[in-house]
Amino acid sequence: MTELTEAKRFAHAWVDDNRDRLSEFDLEIWRYAEPAWREYRSARAYVDLLRAEGFTVEEGSGGMPTAFAATWGHGGPTIGSYAEYDAVPGNSQEPVPWQSPRPGLHPYAAGHTDPHSMLGVGALAGVLAAKAAMERFNLPGTLRFFGEPAEKVCGSKPVHAAKGYFDGADAFLSYHPLNANTTVWETHCGSYWSAVFTFECAEPEKWAALGQSPSATADSAASSHITARCPGAIDALCLMYTTTKYTKEAMFPHTGTWTLNEFILAAGDATADNLPPRIAQIQYSWRSPQLDIQERIWSVLANNARAAASATGCEVWTQWVTKTRVGLANNALADLTYRNMELVGPPVYSPEAKEFGREVQRRLGLEPMDEPFAATYERLTPPQEYEAATRTLLPEWQKNFTSDDYVDYTWHAPTVRIYTGRPTLRPPSPGYQYPAWAYNAMGGLPEIVDPGMFLAAKTIAGTALDLIERPEELERARAEFEGRTGGVGGAKWVAPLLPPDFYPPVDLRWPEYVTTARGEEWWLPTPHPGARERIG
Repeated sequence: MTELTEAKRFAHAWVDDNRDRLSEFDLEIWRYAEPAWREYRSARAYVDLLRAEGFTVEEGSGGMPTAFAATWGHGGPTIGSYAEYDAVPGNSQEPVPWQSPRPGLHPYAAGHTDPHSMLGVGALAGVLAAKAAMERFNLPGTLRFFGEPAEKVCGSKPVHAAKGYFDGADAFLSYHPLNANTTVWETHCGSYWSAVFTFECAEPEKWAALGQSPSATADSAASSHITARCPGAIDALCLMYTTTKYTKEAMFPHTGTWTLNEFILAAGDATADNLPPRIAQIQYSWRSPQLDIQERIWSVLANNARAAASATGCEVWTQWVTKTRVGLANNALADLTYRNMELVGPPVYSPEAKEFGREVQRRLGLEPMDEPFAATYERLTPPQEYEAATRTLLPEWQKNFTSDDYVDYTWHAPTVRIYTGRPTLRPPSPGYQYPAWAYNAMGGLPEIVDPGMFLAAKTIAGTALDLIERPEELERARAEFEGRTGGVGGAKWVAPLLPPDFYPPVDLRWPEYVTTARGEEWWLPTPHPGARERIG
């Protein structure tokens, strides 16, 4: 059993003493609800807080305006963690037990789902508590804390990795709210790749010359209306979309888990029906458990893009959004971290938290439950038990599952993946799905978020202090990392998949809040109640 040392007691007490201000900071980030690559206020709030706590902070790290890299301490082991703070378009919701998007904005504005506000503040609190204990007991060590934007497109961590920000660390502590209080054993997240295809109709006149009507003359004022019009960029995008739907089955194995999704970023710029749209952009994002599957998907997408461009008089360009590796386990660090979680004990949810869940159920016409949250949220789950449950979902050959860009940390130092509960409501019957607003609303309630968030904080602080005070624990984790990889640069090590000079895709047309003469809006203007008419 891991010992509850004097330094850990101090760190745990520090979390308790700072609970109110950290809970309010979580709500501050939750209210900003800024989406990927546009988290300007959220990043500023973290930078200001970290500087006030004595950290040296590099803003805009890796060429990403909403990223940062913070450092405190000297000597000893270097322990890292990070915050995420991006929200998700289409998930706007007030923290009330009925559907209520944020007032004054389009109902499809962004909102926190997981929520990343809880994730970031849980990790921040753990690092600050470890720092306070290190100062109190004069413990040598260095803490690194990263601001990681755009996790929903797995955007920043592969960039930080490629540009050397993770080099020289001794261990990383990765936290995420989820459906259990545990650490991950062997089955870590898989790979996520994303690219934007831009179709550009730069020379439509070459197409028109091929289909020139015999009755048209070069000096005819009406020639642009009677010649064959180049299909242009929207047709290219549509061909890309449909061709990829047709060829989707050819991209993947027929077992295991994978996904391929698309999002239209831009859809043309024509202002007259006789002129071809000059530009259109479609983003593809795909997840799978192996890099060779990722490469296969990419080859099909690239082939489809070339064919669509050729058929429509366009050129096609690609811009990578991200390319992640797959996660690498470290059981030694997972075991140490879970032992520190046991020292804290499971979270307990107040009567007020559970009553909010019951009120959601009432509003949905359901019979409110005495225990609206699943029992798993108020107990600890050993990592081996959680691993066994995960493996029941997967074929034997599959070593990784779903995706998250924390995996890029795992190839640079021993890394643990920590989960603490973020409660969901019990379904009244098998297969029942609560609406997304109910899940999102609970993420803005301190009485629901705080128990798991502060369990994570104390677990992170305790683990960091063990790695500093007990060198044999760090050596166990390092030896396992060396055995699995051969060390950084070793025979089994996988290097970052993006080049060091990679330009982050911050210039793309990502959803965001905008300021106009009408005030602050979501990028989709707020609809006027009388401006739309339902058809049918």
